[in-house]
Amino acid sequence: MFELLQTDTVTRARLGRLTTRHGVVDTPVFMPVGTQASVKALDPRELIEMGTQILLGNTYHLNIRPGLDILRAAGGLHRFMNWDRPILTDSGGFQVFSLAQIRKIKPHGVEFRSHLDGSPLFLGPKEAMAIQRELGSDIAMAFDECPPHDAPAREQKLAVERTIAWARECRAQPRAPGQLVFGIVQGGSNAALREECARAIVGLEFDGYAIGGVSVGEPEPEMLKAIDLTEPFLPARQARYAMGLGTPAQMLELVARGVDMFDCVLPTRVARNGTAYTRRGAIGIKGGAYKADFRPIEENCDCFACRHFTRAYLRHLLNVNEILGLRMLSVHNSHLFLKLMADARAHLAAGTFADFYRDFIAQYTPSRRILSARQKELER
Repeated sequence: MFELLQTDTVTRARLGRLTTRHGVVDTPVFMPVGTQASVKALDPRELIEMGTQILLGNTYHLNIRPGLDILRAAGGLHRFMNWDRPILTDSGGFQVFSLAQIRKIKPHGVEFRSHLDGSPLFLGPKEAMAIQRELGSDIAMAFDECPPHDAPAREQKLAVERTIAWARECRAQPRAPGQLVFGIVQGGSNAALREECARAIVGLEFDGYAIGGVSVGEPEPEMLKAIDLTEPFLPARQARYAMGLGTPAQMLELVARGVDMFDCVLPTRVARNGTAYTRRGAIGIKGGAYKADFRPIEENCDCFACRHFTRAYLRHLLNVNEILGLRMLSVHNSHLFLKLMADARAHLAAGTFADFYRDFIAQYTPSRRILSARQKELER
């Protein structure tokens, strides 16, 4: 399943290979998010051309639309979306956090009101695993409770207890042929809870492990702390997945901390608002500064958008609401995230990762929000 090929001598970064039913995934890896069986604004040909190895889908959303009857009739998620490479499916545990206004947590799962029409539905360990079995994903995630980062200590502890109990149920459920199952570690930024949860989840012997409860609104220093508190308790010979993050710099920070797999909606989400990521930080292409800027989004980028269009043209498309504009920013951003992980793998293989990591972080300018959080941490 997972083969640890090499560990960096300076950082904790790892070069690995994860074998799944639909192919091999080289790590560290970024997984574009296809919540509803599609990566927004991108088609499979583009994703393959930019080096996508594995996609992510979402159990909660796919269960509602198109529904299991349609997916079953189609022959599973791969055939439905015409994607013959690996797919990881989230269990719906994140929706326990993001849809807090329309759900109630019970001992055996979560009662939801559909975000579409308010109809009742129940999602627990058995239900989540049954849906993922029907989807036929290569990697199914255990069902967990993801509390807010600022939840009181008692709520964090209860979430850890439920996550462990639900993981035990998930581990006992039947799977699709060849399907791997990853456990999820919760615990916020509490050292004792992170260790307790990690030891219990690892004790259940999953095929890989995820660090959950990060990138849920917490300041960056707290997110990094949660990773650092969890990673030492995860087996070295199995894949490690940080769920739902992050910016290019954050991903590289976590690669250096021993994380292998990432997913994030940012590449396509911010593209729809006119933001492009570069190796020096994010820029707002819709701004007046780019009205007559006939350079590509980023010099020396070989994505389709940078090879064919200028900042000025893309700014024009975005400001007149032409779909091509947001599509091309989505292409560029997704390409950057995927290429960054490919570069990390190449430097790990060459033994030069530490220099690559140091230089990238030194040149990357974070957002004002992240800089403010870092300053507050320094002043504590």
